[in-house]
Amino acid sequence: MAGLIAAGDLQQAGHDVLVIEKGRGVGGRLASRRIGLATFDHGAQFMTSRDPRFAAAIEQWLRVGVIEEWYRSTNDESAGHARWRGKPSMTALPKYLARELTVLLEKRVVSLRCASQGWVAALDNGDSVFANSVVLTAPVPQALALLDLAELDVSEATKLRLESIEYECCLAVMALLERPSGLPPPGSLSPTEGPIALMVDNQIKGISVTPAVTLHATPAFSLARWDHDRQASGKELLEAAQPWLGSGVTEFQVHGWRYSKPIAGEQEGCLILHERPPLLLAGDAFAGPRIEGAALSGWAAADRLKSALALT
Repeated sequence: MAGLIAAGDLQQAGHDVLVIEKGRGVGGRLASRRIGLATFDHGAQFMTSRDPRFAAAIEQWLRVGVIEEWYRSTNDESAGHARWRGKPSMTALPKYLARELTVLLEKRVVSLRCASQGWVAALDNGDSVFANSVVLTAPVPQALALLDLAELDVSEATKLRLESIEYECCLAVMALLERPSGLPPPGSLSPTEGPIALMVDNQIKGISVTPAVTLHATPAFSLARWDHDRQASGKELLEAAQPWLGSGVTEFQVHGWRYSKPIAGEQEGCLILHERPPLLLAGDAFAGPRIEGAALSGWAAADRLKSALALT
């Protein structure tokens, strides 16, 4: 989300922009998957808006039909805030944001080095890309793995700040059911104990034509089982969910989100690691661990980069 927002804002300002994405599609944790006739949102389930700039973007996305309201909470600290979901699923929004961008899919950056007047990104297929500026929006540990901070002359204080940023991991189960689940509308439930943090009925949510549920394990369960057999962990989670599901499972898959949510991040919307040529870090570890935070971080990075490029 941060990368797509930054790229779109920079392109709108007249800059030539290239997005490099290691996955098969854009969006990161705004992810959906098909299994048979079922559709699953298996990453981020919804977004909320508090910031005026993001609220205005929500209104625009509503008008073009790539999101819609799912429900409004009545029993937590964000009571009354609409939960917006992708339409028809969460991937609709990142696909819309990428529609006019140049995107290299399934290309992983393996190294990034400073060159004369810019940066050279080496890709896993042997190609390289030159750019006069870079915005890195991968999770901070992955971004740092591409950089030699000593060569960039980054202060020890900044190194320690970045290296101290930690993330929760999350195991996500996508299960096809024999019949509709027992989850009540709006199809979302967060158990107060046990290994499951969130259960979502994708049929009640309105994205799947057949009964299909997504289970998100708690951070503690996910961390403890991260290196275990995924199918065994999935069965354990489905057994724990049975009192609510009330249906047999015909098929399931498990996905692991290694960097599901930053535990503690930076207060600034982005961070400039190198002034000339510019290199910035952005993402949900900088402006808040939500989709809105990632978007605000993307805008912050674009604004800082536009200012930096105007001085060159």
